Amino acid sequence: MAHGVSVLALLVVLGTSTLARAQEQELPVSEVAPKIFVHVGEVALMTRENDGATANVGFIVGDKAVAVIDTGGSVREGERLLAAIRARTDKPIRYVINTHGHPDHVFGNAAFVGSGTVFVGHWNLPQALAVRGPFYTDAFRRIMGEQLMEGVRMIAPTLLVDGTTKLDLGSRTLTVTSWPTAHSDNDLTVLDEQTGTLFAGDLLFLAHIPVLDGSLRGWLKVTDELGTLPAQRVVPGHGPVSEWPGALADQRRYLTKLAADIRALIARGEPITAAASTAAASERPVWQLFEDYNARNATSAYSEIEWE
Repeated sequence: MAHGVSVLALLVVLGTSTLARAQEQELPVSEVAPKIFVHVGEVALMTRENDGATANVGFIVGDKAVAVIDTGGSVREGERLLAAIRARTDKPIRYVINTHGHPDHVFGNAAFVGSGTVFVGHWNLPQALAVRGPFYTDAFRRIMGEQLMEGVRMIAPTLLVDGTTKLDLGSRTLTVTSWPTAHSDNDLTVLDEQTGTLFAGDLLFLAHIPVLDGSLRGWLKVTDELGTLPAQRVVPGHGPVSEWPGALADQRRYLTKLAADIRALIARGEPITAAASTAAASERPVWQLFEDYNARNATSAYSEIEWE
């Protein structure tokens, strides 16, 4: 009898341990609106210590299917996101929508390949991944290590968005919109019409300094156009879920200040090195990772604006 009890106790312990491991594997998510779940990434550079989990990722559950918006900075994060989905629904994952092609948003894609899942992206995303993919994987193999980069591959979308596309999840329609060159040359947004929740990708940064990899003038224009979208809340690419359209204010101010400072430097005949060290310096206290990205933003903006 005692032997039977000890075996039973061991099975209970093993079951509890397995459950704990399963729960640990799930990416922590919050339900920001009915059936819309978001993991807010760490405001940090991608490293092996944080699994590359620096971007916001999420998923939307309809009556018939699920859409994933961005998959994270490693296959490990993608697998943890998949575990979080499966803990909440067994509905098929019909779409994986990449808001753009930067590593922190697409390196988890491989976790979602198969079972009829369709990858969705900007019409220019396949080209962007083809051109930059080898550089990204090589660079982050050095930064994050071979183990964390295992399984990472560039998976191009097969459903390309040029303008606006509607996706039906069953009694839930998503409006997916492609944008002109702004943060990058392949930005998408996703609007859940039912709740007015906008996934803005990296067209919107909060707390994390905006990162320019496209066109400063284009981004300012797109920022104004974004503000007209009929959303109630926004999931930025980085930073906290926030009310709409007030969430645009900090980024608009930063981009406007950056452009004004660059134009003033060019008018005075100052070199690009001056832009890197002084442009938008007044914004330093407002943003995290300012020292990591502002000089790069200024250099890119100078190269663009000097030919106006």
